[in-house]
Amino acid sequence: MRAILGVVLLATALGALAQATPDVPYVDIPAGELRTVLANDGDRGPVSVAAFSLRVRPVTRSEFARFVHQHPQWAPEQVPRTFASAGYLQDGLETGSPQAPVTQVSWFAAQAFCESEGARLPSWNEWERVAAADADHADARQDPVWRARILGWYARPATGPLPDVGGPPNFYGVRDMHGLIWEWVDDFNALLVSPDSRDQGDPDKLKFCGAGAISLQDRENYAVLMRIALLSSLQAADSTTSLGFRCAR
Repeated sequence: MRAILGVVLLATALGALAQATPDVPYVDIPAGELRTVLANDGDRGPVSVAAFSLRVRPVTRSEFARFVHQHPQWAPEQVPRTFASAGYLQDGLETGSPQAPVTQVSWFAAQAFCESEGARLPSWNEWERVAAADADHADARQDPVWRARILGWYARPATGPLPDVGGPPNFYGVRDMHGLIWEWVDDFNALLVSPDSRDQGDPDKLKFCGAGAISLQDRENYAVLMRIALLSSLQAADSTTSLGFRCAR
């Protein structure tokens, strides 16, 4: 009886959070080129990024609560360990600010959420292109002041509850690309190990973060390289207290 009552109370709390969540807009990102920090199989030229749309801000706790309420198979007590490790939503969704970004979410759950609103996780190139912008420029990565400000966030210890989403918009009108959370991308597990090196039977090439960093471009952009190192160290079922996501179309 207590277990049933607990489930009912949780469902009620998640439902209340869901009802308070407004629709979140996407912004259109035009097609363009990106000089990515990743090595491109020896080709150091820019990569083409097709036009896409990106969520203005990361997915919040209330938005993910609504998703879990509508798709209970993604509740912590229901999801198979294949799709979410033991840390998945460990702190729950019924406490804390409903407008704070959701974290402790696996790649599988993030992808499922995006699919539920006709979207997907962004690719690394898509994410990196938008994250390169400051408030006034599409690519501010060569600005040492901008880079130092971003790096300062990584230097601060991740203690206490996360603030609400809704930071200042960048050049594209997208918010919270830096200074709030890490974010899943669709191809997170291919950032340091290329399919070619796997096919060639070379398990050591670009396998580890230290070795992979040798092949990375723009090594002074430490903040972005740290994201690559983190994402490359994860499995799709993993989750952390600082890792959330946003969706793309």
